[in-house]
Amino acid sequence: MSNSAQTSASKRINALLDENSFVEIGAYVTARSTDFNLTDRETPEDGVITGYGTIDGNLVYVYSQDASVLGGSIGEMHAKKISRIYSMAVKMAAPVIGLIDCAGLRLQEATDALDGFGQMYLSQAMASGVVPQISAVFGTCGGGMAVSSAMADFIFMEDKKAKLFVNAPNALDGNRVEKCDTSCAAFQSEDTGLVDFTGDEDSILSQIRTLVSILPASNEENTAYTDCEDDLNRTSADLANCVGASDLALQKISDNGFYLEVKKAYDPSMVTAFIRLNGATVGCVANRTAVYGENGEVEAEYDAVLSARGCEKAEKFVSFCDAFNIPVLTLVNVKGYKASKCTEKKIAKAAGRLTYAFANASVPKVTVVTGEAFGTAYLTMNSKSIGADMVYAWPTAVIGTMDPEQAVKIMYADEIAKADDSLKLIAEKANEYRELQSSAVSAAKRGYVDDIIEACDTRKRVIAAFEMLFTKREDRPDRKHGTV
Repeated sequence: MSNSAQTSASKRINALLDENSFVEIGAYVTARSTDFNLTDRETPEDGVITGYGTIDGNLVYVYSQDASVLGGSIGEMHAKKISRIYSMAVKMAAPVIGLIDCAGLRLQEATDALDGFGQMYLSQAMASGVVPQISAVFGTCGGGMAVSSAMADFIFMEDKKAKLFVNAPNALDGNRVEKCDTSCAAFQSEDTGLVDFTGDEDSILSQIRTLVSILPASNEENTAYTDCEDDLNRTSADLANCVGASDLALQKISDNGFYLEVKKAYDPSMVTAFIRLNGATVGCVANRTAVYGENGEVEAEYDAVLSARGCEKAEKFVSFCDAFNIPVLTLVNVKGYKASKCTEKKIAKAAGRLTYAFANASVPKVTVVTGEAFGTAYLTMNSKSIGADMVYAWPTAVIGTMDPEQAVKIMYADEIAKADDSLKLIAEKANEYRELQSSAVSAAKRGYVDDIIEACDTRKRVIAAFEMLFTKREDRPDRKHGTV
């Protein structure tokens, strides 16, 4: 790696890729500008190491910014090197991984740097949905580089020193970094939902390797398969107890318990994760009402409702899975929409976009109703009505417009008001309504549920469904793209 053999940029590449697999491209490139005495400054590789290598034998393209060269700032040649990597990745159908440590735009190069940055944006835009893009922030990622990172499919961020921002915390009216560090990993993962994974440098590099190993190389080259060493007919006796803890349910049905959750810190009431079923990568979306700690005790509880943040999180995930032909499994336990002034500002649009993402996705789609499934919130969660290929329900599932007791109170308001024993009447009518309109059986009789399955058999039934759907082909209306 020419003059940067001992820099953090090169060390990160070596730690990320398979041993001795990295091949550098553009090692002799330096800054082209001569203004502001740049010729008197050494700019080896123009502050970014670019090239290719392998992760578990799979080809990947990598760029790693070197903060020891002009702060890792992006100049004309720096940006062109990254754009070239993107061009090669698209041609060769391989993921792009950016290791970010950048002081921002190189002021000494002005419009040349701006044009280079713009060309880099264009390269990312053209690669979107074609090859997976991963950004990992280890140092500063400000201004335009934050926009670049946001264009990636997945963002990793070191949780102690890394900074990601468009405007620095101290540049925000009424704010100081001591008051609210809007650039830190916690804020960007928990509050904005921009960052998918956080951790120390070693754990981030390890997580990137894991993610790459389960993702397709491109939208046409699906290498996300491995031999399954788990029993395809394995049952999980206690799966019925995981209605609220959908993350645990997914781990139990996955091959050998493999589970990789995306945006875990952002609205935990919605789960987005990857698992493996019969060796294939499957994207999962699920409602969650409880988080359990390692000691088995409940650490957090949530209402079984859709929030704006949860919908945004799931919509992006489903869109990614559809772009890269990854099947989608949905576990449903939802009774409505979150009711708060803050949520009301965005929930209609967010739920609309999630509904569109599920309906528009042409990949195999399987849904399992594990708990409650009420109203249009249920429709949004990949119901049969909006295009799920197969829908299963556990025997205890409740499916309908709303909770039976609430429905009865509306339908029989006059009778209840006049009844001598209103509670008894409500209970009787609720049981009748539940049997006729809100049970898994009633939904199955109308074809809205394909089968009622025992919770313990979920793994084998879902695997069988995806095997049947493996050759699915489904056309969409002739258009450029939707506008939802």
